[in-house]
Amino acid sequence: MRLEDFDTGISYQARVLSTQRITAAESRDEVREIVLEVEREEFDYQPGQSIGVIVSGDHPQGHKHHFRLYSVADTPQSSGSGKPRVTLCVKRCNYIDEYSGERYEGISSNYLCDRSVGDIVTINGPFGIPFAVPEDRETDLLLIGMGTGIAPFRALVRHLYEDVKDYKGKVRLFYGAQSGLEMLYMNEEKDDFSQYYDRETFEAFKALSPRPNWADPIAMDYALEERSEEILSMLDSPHARVYVAGRADILETLDRVFVHMIGSAEQWARRKAELKAGQRWVELVY
Repeated sequence: MRLEDFDTGISYQARVLSTQRITAAESRDEVREIVLEVEREEFDYQPGQSIGVIVSGDHPQGHKHHFRLYSVADTPQSSGSGKPRVTLCVKRCNYIDEYSGERYEGISSNYLCDRSVGDIVTINGPFGIPFAVPEDRETDLLLIGMGTGIAPFRALVRHLYEDVKDYKGKVRLFYGAQSGLEMLYMNEEKDDFSQYYDRETFEAFKALSPRPNWADPIAMDYALEERSEEILSMLDSPHARVYVAGRADILETLDRVFVHMIGSAEQWARRKAELKAGQRWVELVY
């Protein structure tokens, strides 16, 4: 990911208003919710979009600026001073070189997770196509996310039920993590989605690894197949939409499970092509 591929020529200063770990202390993953106050009067963004974080300095790759995109995890808000506020969901990442076995810290994620209240970071954007709310308020939405891919769905669901208010379509959220400790916004530390469980149109389903202490894959396929009848019924609707967010390898899992659910690779290829052509299949993957 290169800065020159995204840079609009304008960057902004943002001050850290708060930083909070949202995974349990005993979880092996540290994920933080970081709220930034943007030092300008307007900074327009929508659920499904991302902002760029620019980390200056001498980096191992020789870049003058290190650049990464992070999905916004809330609807547009203002701080007490009236300035725009942006919420990010950031996982502290580290990488093991497959050849040398050396461990490297992710530059942007560790930089952000190490910031304190009052620190200044440089951002730009927003980037990407928003998760648009359909004009037909009875459109069914299938939301599928893994890991920090839950961030844009947190923003979208809040927008549907707190801003749109009259949304009548089904909203089905499928969210996967290695274990309950890694579930974001659906755990004891922070359970934002619980406020929507009493809505007739909203349901959330968890997909966890069958053996969280092992390297078993997250069972997203089982979670979806258990509800295949309803999901296929939703996909049969000419108005239903599918939003996918998370690591790019989630797409392989979804192709495999939908091929099994629909009956053949050819049938799923046609259905997926139809969804994409009608802008009813939207991906936010990294």
